[in-house]
Amino acid sequence: MKHKLKRTLTSLLPIEEGRQGECNNCGACCRLPFRCIFLKEKEDGKEYCSIYAVRPPNCRKFPRSREEHTLVKDVCGFSFDDKK
Repeated sequence: MKHKLKRTLTSLLPIEEGRQGECNNCGACCRLPFRCIFLKEKEDGKEYCSIYAVRPPNCRKFPRSREEHTLVKDVCGFSFDDKK
C-alpha cells in the first residue's frame, strides 16, 4: 500500500528525463502492488484497461521515474536512457 500511495502522491510531478518508448499494454503497472479494479479481460484472454481514455495521472505517467521502471522493466514498453 505504501508504494501505491507514493505513486499517487508523486503522479503530479513531471516525468523524469530520459524516458523513451510507449505503452505496450503489458498490464504490469495495473498489478502494482495489487490488481487494479479497472483491468478487465476479453474473451480471448487479453487484458485491457476499461478506463484507459480517462485514467488518472498515476496510471497515465507510469513509469514516471527510473525507480518506478525497475518494478516492470522486463515487460514494460518504456525505458530510460542511461545518460543519467
